[in-house]
Amino acid sequence: MPAPIPAAVVTDHLREDNIMKTPLPDDPRIAVIGLGYVGLPLAIEFARHFPVVGLDIDPARIDELERGIDRTLEVPAEDLAAARTRFRPTIDPGALRACDTFIVTVPTPIDRFRQPDLGPLRRASETVAGALTAGAVVIYESTVYPGATEEDCVPILERVSGLVCNRDFSVGYSPERVNPGDTAHRIPDIIKITAGSTSDTADFVDALYQTITRVGTYRAESIRVAEAAKVIENTQRDVNIGLVNELAMLFHRLGLDTDAVLRAAGTKWNFLPFRPGLVGGHCIGVDPYYLTQKAQAVDFHPDMILAGRRTNDGMGRYIAERIMKLMTQRCIGVVGSRILVLGATFKEDCPDLRNSQVAAIVGELQAFRAGVEIHDPWADPAAVQAEMGVEAVAAPAHGAYDAIILAVGHQCFRERGAAGVRKWLREPGVLYDVKAVFAPTASDERL
Repeated sequence: MPAPIPAAVVTDHLREDNIMKTPLPDDPRIAVIGLGYVGLPLAIEFARHFPVVGLDIDPARIDELERGIDRTLEVPAEDLAAARTRFRPTIDPGALRACDTFIVTVPTPIDRFRQPDLGPLRRASETVAGALTAGAVVIYESTVYPGATEEDCVPILERVSGLVCNRDFSVGYSPERVNPGDTAHRIPDIIKITAGSTSDTADFVDALYQTITRVGTYRAESIRVAEAAKVIENTQRDVNIGLVNELAMLFHRLGLDTDAVLRAAGTKWNFLPFRPGLVGGHCIGVDPYYLTQKAQAVDFHPDMILAGRRTNDGMGRYIAERIMKLMTQRCIGVVGSRILVLGATFKEDCPDLRNSQVAAIVGELQAFRAGVEIHDPWADPAAVQAEMGVEAVAAPAHGAYDAIILAVGHQCFRERGAAGVRKWLREPGVLYDVKAVFAPTASDERL
């Protein structure tokens, strides 16, 4: 990743003589760049008030949206239909030229070396820059390290457009807080942090987001503050889950049931209700690496953050090793065995496979030449095959498996119950309950 732009260059964008010469939009014409889990719900909410162009690079995604289908299940078909007159999904970057307010919601993943990958964000900035005109505002929602908007994105916007930030156009930041599969916390019910590169832009961004939230906004002191606030939201959760995962491994050695210990400790009013498990998805397992990369760039080593990451990244291997040990104790050979994993998505009751740590369990078992299958009614079978390299079975056969791992606590698995799940086992099969869905005596072991 390129070194950050020197501080002198960054602050040059904020000089007092760089004063916007063109008024900010009075009646915004919005473009949302990236129509995934974050961008589509945002575009639909804004389309209740403004004309919105939604740009995505996936033609299949645009085709589905034009037919009223959202594969992420975040936006109901009736909401897509209601937005049809104000929302235009497209793969054509030329459509952005009709807009003056650009909201970037592309992914900010990590690469195979767990380094931040700003490629999608940089490419989106280049696309937006090609449509920039005087007075435009570019707002970023993608999760980044503190300083990325002004250090990485603004120079691209200026270079490609030929315009100057805070003189000809300005930038804002309002971090996404989407929680896939959560029907209680939707965009209108989430406080939105807002920030801008000038005071006028900060006012504009804050007023814009107030149109789509019922619970208000929080105006941060600067873009860097807003970026930092977002990245620590999930870093905090990651560290706490890492602690509880480590405790779960300790309690197993001590012969204690982790769930029982957490329930007892939870009777204290200020005990934090974190639970052990697999940490995946687009945020919690990714955001800490953005913060640690920035920390290391300023010669600071974040011991606690990285310790939590090491623990959480190792949970897939730990669970696979526990399964194989239980199988061996029952004289079940791992090589050539048949193992069923229940759940592939990164969390319950949603189709999101991004960064699912179920893949780590599968990979470890396959390394020991076990045969692995996945059953997940929420996940697209083709996507499971592509992401994890294993078959997704629609209906597991009764009495066919040497071991079953309940990896994701989908409601359909809870309703089936331990007895129903055990019907898929052959004797003396092993049932491992990662999510503590069933009673302690109903499974052979649980995390």
